[in-house]
Amino acid sequence: MKFTTVSVFAALAFVSSVAGQQQAWQQCGGRGWSGGTTCVSGYTCTFSNDYYSQCIPGSNPQPTTTRPQTTIRPTTTTRPQTTTTRSTASRTTTTTVTRTTSGGPAPTGTGYLIRAVQSPVFHLYLQNNAGKPVLGAESSGLRFAISNGKIQAIGSGLYLNWDSSATTSYKPLSFDAISTSTGWGLEGDTIITTNGSPLGRQLNFLTCGSGNVLYLATGNEGPSGQSCTMITLHLPCLC
Repeated sequence: MKFTTVSVFAALAFVSSVAGQQQAWQQCGGRGWSGGTTCVSGYTCTFSNDYYSQCIPGSNPQPTTTRPQTTIRPTTTTRPQTTTTRSTASRTTTTTVTRTTSGGPAPTGTGYLIRAVQSPVFHLYLQNNAGKPVLGAESSGLRFAISNGKIQAIGSGLYLNWDSSATTSYKPLSFDAISTSTGWGLEGDTIITTNGSPLGRQLNFLTCGSGNVLYLATGNEGPSGQSCTMITLHLPCLC
């Protein structure tokens, strides 16, 4: 079979185009992103926030829109009731007035799953393994309340903390009964440490070893002798 020069170049161009496309659910955009910005057939690069766009199902490209930021629903607390008593010659009427205020979410209720969206931990979920945060199957993923700079596991009430004494750029993470790390926050659906935290704004994590143990990454180091991948963590897709 003979190939013309034109057909060879066309084939090479097609291969180059496909190679540059991101796979299903991978990152495809965001501030500072230098990888591919198009997705494989059947997926569309969809805006999540200024720092993250993702290939989600959808064969026709859609206009980029800004999705509303995740809002943590406050729980409602009740102030002591105020009772007003009015007396008349024939009877006494009691009127009860109830006032409510809004506070942060308590560690009860449905909460939020937290997941990874990059290979090799695509759609694995944050959970507790003997005090160590790891990534695993959705069926064993924990749900979390995120409020006042803290991430707290619903049910157990344990807090996600980083080791502030670590001198390496990777900070070991742990689940503890007391909150010692109060700089957690959300940027769109992305878990970050805020600018007001001791570490400043950070959004990268390391997943290391076959157990997918998590570390907070503030640089490019990783634990010696372990195979690690840098990832970000997110709430479930809001699309």
